[in-house]
Amino acid sequence: MTKFPISRRAALRGAGVSLALPWLEAMHPAKASTIANGKGPVRLAALYMPNGVREDLWTPEGQGRGFRLSSLMEPLEKFKEDLIIPTNLWNAGSLTGDGHYVKISGWLTSTTITKTQGVDISCNGISMDQVAARKAGRATPLPSLELGITPVSTGVDRNVGYTRVYGAHIAWSGPTNPLAREINPRSVFERLFRAGQPQGDSAKQDRLLLDLVLDDAKNLRHRLGASDRVRMDEYLSGVRSLEERIERASSPEKSRWKARLKLHEDARPEGIPKDYATHVRLMMDMIALAFQSDTTRICTFMFANEVSNQSFQFISGVKGGHHDMSHHQSDPDKLESYRLINIWHLQQYAYLLEKLRGMREADSNVLDNSMIICGAGIRDGNKHDPRNLPLVLAGKAGGRLATGQHLVYEKDSPLSNLWLSVLEAFGTPVEKFADSTEHAAGVLA
Repeated sequence: MTKFPISRRAALRGAGVSLALPWLEAMHPAKASTIANGKGPVRLAALYMPNGVREDLWTPEGQGRGFRLSSLMEPLEKFKEDLIIPTNLWNAGSLTGDGHYVKISGWLTSTTITKTQGVDISCNGISMDQVAARKAGRATPLPSLELGITPVSTGVDRNVGYTRVYGAHIAWSGPTNPLAREINPRSVFERLFRAGQPQGDSAKQDRLLLDLVLDDAKNLRHRLGASDRVRMDEYLSGVRSLEERIERASSPEKSRWKARLKLHEDARPEGIPKDYATHVRLMMDMIALAFQSDTTRICTFMFANEVSNQSFQFISGVKGGHHDMSHHQSDPDKLESYRLINIWHLQQYAYLLEKLRGMREADSNVLDNSMIICGAGIRDGNKHDPRNLPLVLAGKAGGRLATGQHLVYEKDSPLSNLWLSVLEAFGTPVEKFADSTEHAAGVLA
C-alpha cells in the first residue's frame, strides 16, 4: 500500500452506481499520509443552547485533571479526556437590563449590541468564528457554515424593547452583518455537494437565484406597510451575507482545494423533518459531513433561537416549553424538566463528538483535529445571569489544546480570553480579541 496508495477520490462502482469510500490509510503513502505533522486540518464549531442551564448541577467537582463531571454532563463521560471545561468566564458587555438578547448576540463577539427595535441592528464587533473565517476561509469552498433549527424571528420583544432578530444570530461577519443561517438539512447537503463537486456554472446559477430572491423581496417591500417593511428589512439584513459567500465559493483559490470525501446525491436528506429531535440530529450529521469532507472548517449551530419555548415533551418527565421551564422560580417540577432538557442538549453534543471521533484521518480522527464548543450566553435562565457561563470545549485541535481539564479562573474573567486562545489553536492568531486581556491560562498545550 505504501507503493500503490488508493486515490482519495476512489469510489466503489457497479451496476451504474457509485459509493464513496471513507478515509483509508491506503489512500496515502506512509511517508506522506498527512496534511501536517501527522494530522488533518483543524476544524472549529460552536453550538449554542438557548435559555441557560441548571446552574446548581453544571460545574464539575475538582480542578485541573483531577475533576469529576457533574450530573448534567454525564453524556460526556466517555469524552472526559477530550474536554476543557472553563469556569468563571463571562462577557462583561452583556451585563445590561435586557434578559436574553444582549447575551446571545454578544456570545461570540464579546461586545455589547445596540439596543434597537428596528433595522439599525449592530453587534459592534465581529464574531470569533468569522475572525477565523477571514484568515482561513479561503482554504475551503465554504468559508464557514451557519446552521439553525428555527427561522429568524421578526418583530419586537416589547418586554425588553429589542428586535427579535438578535435572538437568532451568533455569527457576525461585521457589526451590522448577522450571517444568514440554513435550517433545512437538504439545503445544507446540496450546498456541500455543489461546493465539493461544482457543476459548470453552479455558482452563477446560485447568484442568479439569489438576485431573483432579492429583486422579489425589494418589489414586495414597496407594497408593504411600515411595520412589515421593518420585518422585510430585518430579513434582508440576514440574507446579504449570502452574496459574499457565493462569490468566495467560486473564487480561484477553490481550484486548489481537493475534497477529502466525495458526497453522493443518494445521501441527500428529504427536507425539514416535522420532528424536532430528528431535525437536530440531521444537522449534527451535516456538521460532521462538512468537516469530514473538508468543505468547510468553521461552523456555528443554534439548537433554537434565544427565548425559544420549544416543546420538549418528547422527553419523558418534561412537562412544558423550554423558556417556561427555564423560568423555574425554584419550582421542583420545572427544575426537573429544565434538567432533562439540559441533558438532552448535551446528548446531542455527544452524538456529534462520537461521529467525529469515528471519522479516521491519517493517524488521528476528526475530533482530535477539531475544537467543538457547546454553551450558552446566560447561566441560569431564571436569573438571566451572564456570569460564569456554561461552556464546554471538546477536541484537541491537532494537539494544540491541553484537554482533560476543568479550568477555574478568577471570578468574572473575560470570555474573550478563551476566544483568543481558540483563534491561536485554530491557526489564526490575533493580538487581541474584543476585551481580551491575555490567553486563557491552561488552554493551549
